[in-house]
Amino acid sequence: MSVTEWLHGDADVWMIQDLLRGVIDPEVGVDIVNLGLIYGLSVSPDGAATIRMTLTTPGCPLSGYMDDAVHDVLWGAPGINSVDLQIVWDPPWDTSMMSVQAKRELGWIR
Repeated sequence: MSVTEWLHGDADVWMIQDLLRGVIDPEVGVDIVNLGLIYGLSVSPDGAATIRMTLTTPGCPLSGYMDDAVHDVLWGAPGINSVDLQIVWDPPWDTSMMSVQAKRELGWIR
């Protein structure tokens, strides 16, 4: 997994990770977790989720789509009462952040 940090809170962090796998980067066709776009996740005891993520390029034309998609998959999830999505650029994303699964999906490795 290429997630930099998973900080545990009251919500089931693995459930949230699975939900985020439902967000597919439409330019690449791979989910944002396996692409390595999720840099961090924390959930406060009152259910406020904070997600730090990046995009494949700073000029990504689909940033609005990604924001909406993350909010949509987490809306109403057990233990989550609010979502704060933070787009960050440090460290810059590169293909080394992709999981083995993502590289297989793209046919880069067997």
